[in-house]
Amino acid sequence: MPNPVVHFEINARDGAAMQQYYGDLFAWKIDASNPMNYGLVDTDAGGEGIMGGIGPSEDGSVSTLFYVQVPDVQAALDRAVSLGGSVVRPMEVIPGMVTMAVFADPEGNQVGLVAEQTPPAE
Repeated sequence: MPNPVVHFEINARDGAAMQQYYGDLFAWKIDASNPMNYGLVDTDAGGEGIMGGIGPSEDGSVSTLFYVQVPDVQAALDRAVSLGGSVVRPMEVIPGMVTMAVFADPEGNQVGLVAEQTPPAE
């Protein structure tokens, strides 16, 4: 079963400023009208490429991530650790949106994991 890259994410100290920057730079449509101020990116590329998000980081750090879709987020996270990686962000379920986690590979590169299925809304 394939595990495609399905989402990119840019975390910034000033999420709104970065949303403006990348929107202006690439003519992306960015909608941050949600409680987390997370800018959902529509690259408007006619079905090519992947969509993403730009938002404020939780701890003030900056990072760029890509997310790989997997059938079981916890199993993939456990496997990443067993191969020498480490957990950066444990599995989290956001009802009605996503199940996700982030790990660091043995050299410290961060990679996100996202479930194939959307969890039910509460």
